[in-house]
Amino acid sequence: MRKILMLVGMVVAMVGGGVSPAMPEEIAVIETKFGNMELEFFSDKAPGHVKNFKTLAKAGFYNGTLFHRVIPGFMIQGGDPKSKSPDRSMHGMGGPGYNIKAEFNDIKHDRGILSMARSQDPNSAGSQFFIIVKNSYFLDGQYTVFGRVTKGMEVADKIINAPRDERDNPLDPVSMKITIKSKE
Repeated sequence: MRKILMLVGMVVAMVGGGVSPAMPEEIAVIETKFGNMELEFFSDKAPGHVKNFKTLAKAGFYNGTLFHRVIPGFMIQGGDPKSKSPDRSMHGMGGPGYNIKAEFNDIKHDRGILSMARSQDPNSAGSQFFIIVKNSYFLDGQYTVFGRVTKGMEVADKIINAPRDERDNPLDPVSMKITIKSKE
C-alpha cells in the first residue's frame, strides 16, 4: 500500500508540475516561570532569521538564557548565552559566534511582533531577539521581523512589569526554554 501511495505521489508531482506535499508548519514555544508564549514564523519574509532561530532552539542554545532587558511600554529581549552567568555586566553582550544578514521587510513592529536584536551594524544579528509589547513603528525597516506571538502575550506583560535594575535587567531572573514543534 505504501509503494502505491508513493507512486501516486510521484505521478501527481509529475503531472502537477512538481507539486510536493507541504512540510508541516512549525511554531516555537517559550516556557517561562510566568507561563508559555507560542510564536509563529514569517518564513516568507525572513527565511534566514527563521532558520537561524529554529536551528538554535532545536540545539538547546536558548535553554537557560534570560530575558535580560525589559523596557515597559516597549519590549522584552532575550537570547544571550552570557545571560546564563550571574555577572549581569555581561548580559546583552553575547551571541552564537556568528552574524546573519539583515532581512528587513514590510511587517510593522506591532504588539506581539518577534524581531531580531542587533548592534549598530544592520548585519550583526545572531541569537538575541525581542518581543514588542507596545507598537514601536520607529523600528520598522531597521530590525528584522521574523515572527509573532500567537498565544501568551499576558506572559510578556508579566515579564515587562517585573522589577528591574538600572540596566533594565529583571531583579528576579526570568529564564526561558524554547522548543520547536509542529503546529497543531
